[in-house]
Amino acid sequence: MKKIFISVSVIGFLLVTVMSAYAAHAKLAPKDMKFMHNAAIGGLLEVRLGKLAERKAESKDVKDFGARMAAEHGKANGELRRIAKRKGVTLPAKLDPKDRKIVYRLSKLSGARFDRAYISEVVKAHRHDEAAFKWAAHNVKDADVKNFAANTLPVVEDHLKMAEDIERTMKK
Repeated sequence: MKKIFISVSVIGFLLVTVMSAYAAHAKLAPKDMKFMHNAAIGGLLEVRLGKLAERKAESKDVKDFGARMAAEHGKANGELRRIAKRKGVTLPAKLDPKDRKIVYRLSKLSGARFDRAYISEVVKAHRHDEAAFKWAAHNVKDADVKNFAANTLPVVEDHLKMAEDIERTMKK
């Protein structure tokens, strides 16, 4: 009888835990979860490319910029993961196939060719991210996710401006 009671108690505890996580996950609107997923994927790519730039770039400006991207996107990724954990959402931990191809392509380049290709990718990604974070800052339902988007948007905008400035100097 005691074993049955313990078993029922353990099963009950596990059921409550799973249901709590499911309820937290279910509270997020699909668009909120999609934004979180896309932000996580983009952040992973920026960290990976930033570290690659630190190793492969020819220009000191590009190396320094890559280091900044890796550090600041790493910080944002950590914050997003903490929010996701509280909400019971599992975010991707690996690059998707499209982004792996970008990393592979850039890893085969070196010197000035790497610098131009890397900065071009960063500009393209941050233009997309800027629009996504602006949208999320105004349109997602969850307050934590909305605050993350609103607080991260100025960083994304700053990264875009820096990347565009570097890109302009490389074209001169």
